[in-house]
Amino acid sequence: MSKNDFEISEFEKRHSRVRLEMEKSGIELLLVFAPANINYLIGTPSKGYQEFQVLFFPLKPDKLTIITRLPDSPHLKAESLADEVIGWGGREPEDPIDVLKRVMKERNFSGLQTGVEVPYYYLHPYDYKKIIDLIGDSLVKDATDLIGSIRLTKSPAEIEYVKKAAHILDKSMETGLKSIKAGKTERQVSADIHHTLLLSGSDIPSSPMNFLTGPRSAFAHAEPSDRVISNGDFMHIQFGAHWKRYCCTIGRQISLGKPTQRMLDIYQVARDAVDACIEVIKPNVPATVPHEAAKNIISKAGMDSYRLHMTGYAVGAAFPPSWVEPLVLESNCPYILQEGMVIAVEPPLFGFEDGLGVRVIENVLINKNGAQALCKTTRDLIILGNKL
Repeated sequence: MSKNDFEISEFEKRHSRVRLEMEKSGIELLLVFAPANINYLIGTPSKGYQEFQVLFFPLKPDKLTIITRLPDSPHLKAESLADEVIGWGGREPEDPIDVLKRVMKERNFSGLQTGVEVPYYYLHPYDYKKIIDLIGDSLVKDATDLIGSIRLTKSPAEIEYVKKAAHILDKSMETGLKSIKAGKTERQVSADIHHTLLLSGSDIPSSPMNFLTGPRSAFAHAEPSDRVISNGDFMHIQFGAHWKRYCCTIGRQISLGKPTQRMLDIYQVARDAVDACIEVIKPNVPATVPHEAAKNIISKAGMDSYRLHMTGYAVGAAFPPSWVEPLVLESNCPYILQEGMVIAVEPPLFGFEDGLGVRVIENVLINKNGAQALCKTTRDLIILGNKL
């Protein structure tokens, strides 16, 4: 996504929303590290997040300064709303914290109540410690989820991008289902799907595909392997598409040939849990409610010990290595569901001793009437090949 992918008024509304939350939290300066949040504020497809990168976002409207690695600075200057792009390193070794220190001094940011994001992947602990030492403990406020919480509710323009990603997913899943045959490897099927994804306009997904067949279906996460697919295999697949970095994901359960009764029974529990979860997703409902609805289905079936994964999570604009937003469907989730959120529903079952596992993932858009599935691919158990 670049600054050209939305009207300037869209960015202005985002800035206003963030500054309102900053004011409520007593934050005068926000240091933004998560690429999805930087993207939200200035629009940038740059890969500068692979190393140290920070956006200075002041409470009082002023020029927006970003520090990024030197080779990525031309990209940001051309395609972002940053008023000032400062590159570090590149041609010669340089500590980016020294650059941050200089900017803080030159812009008179020192002494301000400073909100600091501490994302899982994009800020090295050593750099974080140096930043805390520089600013001072008394001036630092944890702002990790401040922007992420705002981003949960999508604008109409953002929703259109997510729907575009969903359309690409349906096309790519159709390719995958046609590709799955006995004698082909997981890797070969994955290649066919990725071919359709990219030719259909998807960005590189922010998380690798999970495609697990046969006894590997008991695992929750694993990239496609060289395992040869066989008749009788039970399998599940999960992948995402991104349109201008806006993400939608899909997961389906597949049987190559007639499934056993055991396969049907496990699938039905997971499917019922997904359906129960979606049924209660509505505006103004605590996010714990759909989690409990899915959990109850699985518990009543006596399969709670195989409920090894979260029930679901919010998705939106995303960068590697994850597409999960701050809202996670679990027992202690503090969020209230709102119209305009996009939720990936996936209460799967993994780790069965007989080498089975089930994953059904449906992304839904919350509207005034409830939850609208974004993909058209059936979430019924998909039976391929000889069904007799």
